[in-house]
Amino acid sequence: MAESRSQWQSDAFKKRLRRRNVSERRFRLLGIAAVLLAGVSLAVLLVSVLKSGFGAAYRTEVALDVAFDPETLGLGPLQSDSSIDVPASADFGAVLRTALMRRFPDVEGRAQIRELIALLSRGAGARLADQLRANPSLLGTRERVWIPTADDVNLLLDARRRDASAKPNTRLSDQQIAWIDALVRDDQLESRFNGRFFTAGDSREPELAGIGGALLGTALTLLVTLAISFPLGVAAAVYLEEFAPDNRWTRHLEVNINNLAAVPSIVFGLLGLAVFLGLFGMPRSAPVVGGMTLALMTLPVIIIASRASIAAVPVWIRESARGLGASPVQVVAHQILPIAMPGIVTGTLLGLARAMGETAPLLMIGMVAFIVDVPTSFTDASSALPVQIYLWADNPERGFVEKVSGAILVLLALLGLLNGAAILLRQRFEQRW
Repeated sequence: MAESRSQWQSDAFKKRLRRRNVSERRFRLLGIAAVLLAGVSLAVLLVSVLKSGFGAAYRTEVALDVAFDPETLGLGPLQSDSSIDVPASADFGAVLRTALMRRFPDVEGRAQIRELIALLSRGAGARLADQLRANPSLLGTRERVWIPTADDVNLLLDARRRDASAKPNTRLSDQQIAWIDALVRDDQLESRFNGRFFTAGDSREPELAGIGGALLGTALTLLVTLAISFPLGVAAAVYLEEFAPDNRWTRHLEVNINNLAAVPSIVFGLLGLAVFLGLFGMPRSAPVVGGMTLALMTLPVIIIASRASIAAVPVWIRESARGLGASPVQVVAHQILPIAMPGIVTGTLLGLARAMGETAPLLMIGMVAFIVDVPTSFTDASSALPVQIYLWADNPERGFVEKVSGAILVLLALLGLLNGAAILLRQRFEQRW
């Protein structure tokens, strides 16, 4: 006993103990450093996206006294009825040019007029047309209207807000900057909330581009994905966990389901391209095809999560129900599924969150097209939010940088809502035994 006690108190043992404690402290510090590094990296990423993304919700507009003259618009004599059919040939560009020339009467020459008109967005005429259709009483009157400016004007003002002394890196000429300064002094130029960013479709012009079409396309695609993957995934999980015999074929099927959950998403895109588009000839770039393709990718995840939830139901619940005379189907429908549903719903929401952020499968089935119109059905040509971000990130126009960051913020918010809903449902309805 004395010899054993002396071994625990020997210098060699104490040295080994100190070495072990030092190693444990070093390992703990490395873990803390890794967590801090990941947190700092995430914070830097979010701050950079937030700094650039909030600008997408605002755009610069100029207030002009616009005369809706029927002759200038090419509409003929003044119409007195309450309905106005504005033709596509209506010359709203001439109306805007007249308003600008009235504001800057000293502008002379075609070159200066072109520079002055270039301050306005190319979609300014369409904005006036929409206002005239919505309010026919404007015809024949002069009203102060807020008109969207070109994105270069917005970039100039943003650069000045960040650093008033810095020389802006812009394509605007000195004369155009002087006109902008004059409008700012007269309070005719200001940054206003850009509601079109959340409601409009894509556009070649950064100041007119929006995520409305991509948002609706994402919603339609996820609805198709949910409608297909949820019932099929739950049914497959119930069969494999409760009714399937334990044989070689069942084990082979389980292994393949687990392997499919780890297959790269682009493979499912190739499968959707070959089957839904090539074999069945379904409409290209449609939410129904995108939803079916994403359902193939989400199905293994839902099956695995549902099986885990069903397996977690205590055995005595099954035995008690069967002892009372319930059939196997009644046990599943009235006992097992209600108890396992929180876990099943959680796995489904997490699978949908993964599907929402996927780009590669949608690129393979053609949802990368330039879509201006907002989709109205499951078969209309559409885009999705991740694909929209991909398209804008590849655009050389500097104005799309803010649009990319703003779309990323919206996508992160939606993913956060789905993941948060999954956690809340799990905590709210989970039963502990």
